[in-house]
Amino acid sequence: MKVFRGFHHPQLAPACALTIGNFDGVHRGHQAMLALLRSEAAHRGVPSCVMTFEPHPRDYFAKALNKPELAPARIAALRDKLRELERCGVDQVVVLPFDAELASQLPEDFIQKVLIQGLGVRYVLVGDDFRFGAKRAGDYAMLDASGQRLGFDVARMNSYEVHGLRVSSSAVREALGRGDLQAVQALLGRPYSISGHVVHGRKLGRELAATAEGAGDGFRTLNLRFSHWKPAASGIFVVQVHGLADQPLRGVANLGIRPSLDPTDVNGGRVLLETHAFDWPAELGGEGGYGKIIRVDLLHKLHDELKYDGLDALTKGIAQDCDDAHAWFALRHSETHRQTTRDRI
Repeated sequence: MKVFRGFHHPQLAPACALTIGNFDGVHRGHQAMLALLRSEAAHRGVPSCVMTFEPHPRDYFAKALNKPELAPARIAALRDKLRELERCGVDQVVVLPFDAELASQLPEDFIQKVLIQGLGVRYVLVGDDFRFGAKRAGDYAMLDASGQRLGFDVARMNSYEVHGLRVSSSAVREALGRGDLQAVQALLGRPYSISGHVVHGRKLGRELAATAEGAGDGFRTLNLRFSHWKPAASGIFVVQVHGLADQPLRGVANLGIRPSLDPTDVNGGRVLLETHAFDWPAELGGEGGYGKIIRVDLLHKLHDELKYDGLDALTKGIAQDCDDAHAWFALRHSETHRQTTRDRI
């Protein structure tokens, strides 16, 4: 999959079948839309193309109006969005910077300058609530009329439902906010995950070994930065880590701002996903995790972030989280075994 910042690139295909949206989470509704897009692109002999925006338009307006509460909680950072779009078989992605110029662009100019001159659209697929242009003045009817006049097809896809529930990014955010990872997985069609490069932290987990009797190397963590200040999920989670060994590694993770730490730590003020893997691969050595790209699946929420009074209390809290995570994995293994036994009978 080719990724372009903006549409002024000689490598960009001269024509395409296009869909437009934020695609936060790339949920099952998005996946159905992308499958249809690929089919229509193949029918026309052009590549499939997704146009998305960074920052999210509501992020831009929240900052411009100095109203941070208007910004939506972010399901996925750009890296994970692009990874899922590639998994869905998209040929190319155009990431448009949502700025003052784009926010003030008239719908007619967006159609002519971006869709026609910039991307050479042959087909445009949008959602049932699609709006575009300055003050959201453009709608499906305007786009369809322009397509008939300018020679490109326009289609609209209705809402996608799972068990009677409309699948949307808002529904995913709400499920993440209440810590219902089972509902999130049903909406996404996969476990909720965060990926990125492992970065250095304070290495506090190693210090905790001094107060954790029998802890060995302490609670070594793999730290990922979540590149948005307002994640849709937060708290302590049971997780699986991919990318460090042949098999997923089980563990426990904290997603948030770490209220028990002082603001002078190296990642102070940034949202981090800090994952403690129960079984550290020996071949990595002490420092072998840094710089590697890993993916962490969040499987079950244990509780919200807590503020501990001192390292001893923090150590005991982490140890309890590890015990609870082990118990959750054991229960899931038992349930899976019982289901397999029933299926064989």
